[in-house]
Amino acid sequence: MDIDALRSFLAFVETGSFTRAAKQVNRTQSAISMQMKKLEQDLNKSLFQKQGRLLNLSYDGQIFARYAKQLLQLHDETLAQMNAVKPSTLLRLGCPDDYAESVLPKVVQLLHQQWPNLDLQITCTPSNRVKIMIDSGHLDLAIITRSSDSEEGYLLESTQGVWVYNPKCDAHNKQPLPIAIFQRDCRFHQAAIEGLHKLNREFTIIACSGSASAQRGIVRNGFAIGAMSVLSKGSLSVLSDKSLPILPIADVVLVRANNQQNPVSDIFCANIAKCYTSNTHNAIQDNITDVSFRVDM
Repeated sequence: MDIDALRSFLAFVETGSFTRAAKQVNRTQSAISMQMKKLEQDLNKSLFQKQGRLLNLSYDGQIFARYAKQLLQLHDETLAQMNAVKPSTLLRLGCPDDYAESVLPKVVQLLHQQWPNLDLQITCTPSNRVKIMIDSGHLDLAIITRSSDSEEGYLLESTQGVWVYNPKCDAHNKQPLPIAIFQRDCRFHQAAIEGLHKLNREFTIIACSGSASAQRGIVRNGFAIGAMSVLSKGSLSVLSDKSLPILPIADVVLVRANNQQNPVSDIFCANIAKCYTSNTHNAIQDNITDVSFRVDM
């Protein structure tokens, strides 16, 4: 169906004559007449009827007028929307759920500040899987915990490992001590087990998981205490117990896949990390100021 013919038809509906409709759409009266005949052929309906010397809409014409307005409005809105859409940048970001509620939102905000029209696809999966996907080129960018002897990636922040528990339950008082820990490739896994052995503290492993959410759920329900970073603990309480080993500090970094299709450069990653650390530092300073102000009051 011809859109220009719909405009001419609606011009007739508005003005009541082919002559005035022709002036409104900047066409000749004969051109308008031909468009209306073609519309009637397409619809196999008579859209007009004569009443004396006047030409009015037929019953079918009145029905068609309602739909013609909707069709023309949808057509114009579609064109306007498509012309307004700018090419987007596809970026595939990976992040373990350890940092999905703490680090990830800040990185997402910074990415959108750099790319206003960003098509961001986020994959949340265990750290070892994130690293595999980065190495294989299935991700462009990733948030990971780097090894203690590694300088890979761009530092976002360092986070202290802590023991966490539910103070309303007695898992921390049980013998042997029930613990829920990450998988073997996690720094806190090794530090927790080796530390407990050195302190001759009896323990039993309730579960090893690659998911921070799973570990938090186990701890929250009182089945065990957990070993994770401050950034991963969520609403769980930190267990201060001198009979437990001190857990290490972990570096959270931003890494990029080394392939030609990657829209992210090393310079871009460095800038994101710099902005992240600057914002985090400012937030800490603001919190210190707020606390000082409350104390003075």
